[in-house]
Amino acid sequence: MLYLYAKAVHIIFVITWMAGLFYMVRLFIYHTEARQKSVQEYQVLHRQFMQMESKLWWIITTPSMYLAIAAGLTMLYVVPGLLQADWMHVKLTFVLGLVGYHFTCQRIMFKLRSETSKWTSTRLRMWNELATVILFAIVFAVVLKSAVNWIYGVLGLLLLSLMLMLAVKIYKKIRERG
Repeated sequence: MLYLYAKAVHIIFVITWMAGLFYMVRLFIYHTEARQKSVQEYQVLHRQFMQMESKLWWIITTPSMYLAIAAGLTMLYVVPGLLQADWMHVKLTFVLGLVGYHFTCQRIMFKLRSETSKWTSTRLRMWNELATVILFAIVFAVVLKSAVNWIYGVLGLLLLSLMLMLAVKIYKKIRERG
């Protein structure tokens, strides 16, 4: 029964963690684009974005990450045989990538706060899509439970990545025309 409770908690906090990451990078994009406003407008927006980013990061996103990981570790403790499955190794590799993504976002937040960020809004849009690709990889690894077909999964993820980057570029051209 503990496994099922841990699984439910894990799913809930993975969802809130991902929602936080997706929205956080969206805030970074708006924060970066605010630099194009007048000095007075930017100062107001900068303070507002710092507050929004800080609350989202420290109240929702980061606690969700830790709770998702704790619930995942609980499931592995209750059913240690999961660590013998190839698909779990694939999943955990992508989870490590997601944790790295999380802490890179934290560094971006600190750089935006100190006004030393070199990230463009286009680069941030592409960065946002990386979280989508990692999420797809994790979900497919868990649902399909097949590490044998990882080549097809990687090819599919690369195709998805290319489509997302193309969509970002098309969106940028549409925005520049409008």
